[in-house]
Amino acid sequence: MADTSDTSDELTLDEMFEALERMPVPEGYKVEIVEGTVYMSPQRQTHWEIILDIVEQLRARYPRKRIASDVRIDFPGHLNGFAADVAAFAENATKTPKGLWRYEDVEFVAEVISRGTGPNDYGPKKTAYATAGVPVYLIADPYVGKCHVYTQPKDGDYKSDLAIAFGGELDLTGTIVDITLKTDEFPRG
Repeated sequence: MADTSDTSDELTLDEMFEALERMPVPEGYKVEIVEGTVYMSPQRQTHWEIILDIVEQLRARYPRKRIASDVRIDFPGHLNGFAADVAAFAENATKTPKGLWRYEDVEFVAEVISRGTGPNDYGPKKTAYATAGVPVYLIADPYVGKCHVYTQPKDGDYKSDLAIAFGGELDLTGTIVDITLKTDEFPRG
């Protein structure tokens, strides 16, 4: 399970999210906690179109109930409560007693880069996903028009990194996801 406890006076992930739920978070903002720091980023139309395109393509392999977007999942490391842009779960996935998806059941994660939080996607979130053993991690960057697909997680990093420009196809047939993801309709930022 994610490291959410500490003997100090530091808040737990649950306490942090409960406080956030009471705050007036602006409409259209995504909130997540990365290494104990709260990040809010606006959801732009470009961002949403890429997310929707990925979800629609994943539906060839995953039923609707095994795909989530912007839903809290606690990952290994210090206070990591992520709200991945897209997550797909194993067939036998179960939720925690609190109703949260378990990181152990995540088969695929996609993050669409936002200007203010992009370093998290390439840094601490990538490390947490690899540490959790997420088999396929996709980063779509509309600002540069490129995708990175990370596979083969081991020792807190991914051993394989495939980069492809928007417009190309991402062959994920050799992975647990087992589809070819088209990027020709991904808009640029």
